Amino acid sequence: MTTVAASGPVDAGPPRLLLVLAGLYLAQAIPVSLFLTAMPPILRQEGVTRTALGYLGLLAIPGVLKFLWAPLVDRMRPIARAHRGGWIVLTQAGVVLAVLALLLIRPGDLLGFIPIAFAIAMLVSTQDIATDGYATLALPPGRRAAGNAVQSGAAAAGVVLGGSLGLILYHQLGWSGMILGMAGLCLLPLAAVPAMREHRGTEDSAPRPRPRIMAFLQRPEARHILWIALLFRAGEGLVKPMEAPYLVDAHVGLDAIAALAGASAAVAGVAGTALLAWLLQRRGPAVALGLIGTLRVLACLVFALHAAGLLPGLPLLFGAAALQTLIRYTELVVLFSLFMAVASPTQPGTDFTMLACAQYAAYLLGSVLSGTLADRFGYAWLFGLGTALSVVVLAGSLALLLGRGRAERA
Repeated sequence: MTTVAASGPVDAGPPRLLLVLAGLYLAQAIPVSLFLTAMPPILRQEGVTRTALGYLGLLAIPGVLKFLWAPLVDRMRPIARAHRGGWIVLTQAGVVLAVLALLLIRPGDLLGFIPIAFAIAMLVSTQDIATDGYATLALPPGRRAAGNAVQSGAAAAGVVLGGSLGLILYHQLGWSGMILGMAGLCLLPLAAVPAMREHRGTEDSAPRPRPRIMAFLQRPEARHILWIALLFRAGEGLVKPMEAPYLVDAHVGLDAIAALAGASAAVAGVAGTALLAWLLQRRGPAVALGLIGTLRVLACLVFALHAAGLLPGLPLLFGAAALQTLIRYTELVVLFSLFMAVASPTQPGTDFTMLACAQYAAYLLGSVLSGTLADRFGYAWLFGLGTALSVVVLAGSLALLLGRGRAERA
């Protein structure tokens, strides 16, 4: 590896750039969706307990702690003529090999599944640092909403390919057929890497400051957004991980779960993210974040009422599940635009990663607790707690965001 100063701005025209970003984020989204969307209902069908499924949230630990090695990714060039592109190629190759390693275990073998899944989580988290650093440098302020809409749309497409298609392949072809299909899909997004344009002129001139975590924490505007990142997804972490297991326990078939996840992700990836990008540009982050938070409260409330037997039937439950998927991807348009706005050009991967890790930390805590709480107190109690927490964090996030806006105008 070669040590370099922080990369300067990338050189890519808008259409090329958006296509490149779509490919790069799709590369991460396919394996992540395989493990977050397809695997929980498969494991539940194979007899894995809800408590054990809740502990799958521990696989997000690399996503929470990746800020510790983000400065290394910002600083080191793993391939002579490619900085962030080099990291993406190496990590994605590792992801493909790790997915293929799932062929060595049987469905429901949790002890064999966990180490492979953890290796994939490490590789995807490292790749995410490089991709986010590239996107932060490439997107000018006026195009961040559009760029983040593409990013969220690629993540939603990953749900269709890695999650819904994974469940369909498992149902039609079995475990081995699904794994081989997913490994092949993980190779395709690497076609975006040669189209990356990383400007290296600034790296050969005067050295830039060494990327450091403390450099991020010393900036007041960064700390302000850090609090929002820590708060906003806390309620989601209690509800979303138990959504698919609840549908399984409500006797909804895997094919129906796959169709629901795929259709809602497709809508979120196209219409939802485009609408949020427009709303963010026209009305600002406070309005966009308020709308998303309100919809989340309503979706969690539907799950709570259904689990308590106060809302019979499946149509509204399916609607709430689809709404949860829409929220999951549209919220990223707003949050990631806020993250990019306070990321320093001298260490973009480090700064963006600090904020991304903060939002995952709150989600992870709820995810780890969700299965245990569901087993001990029942789904209705769990979803009710998630609803109440969503109300609290929405109010706190809006207060912080509006306070920041008043401070900037003063």
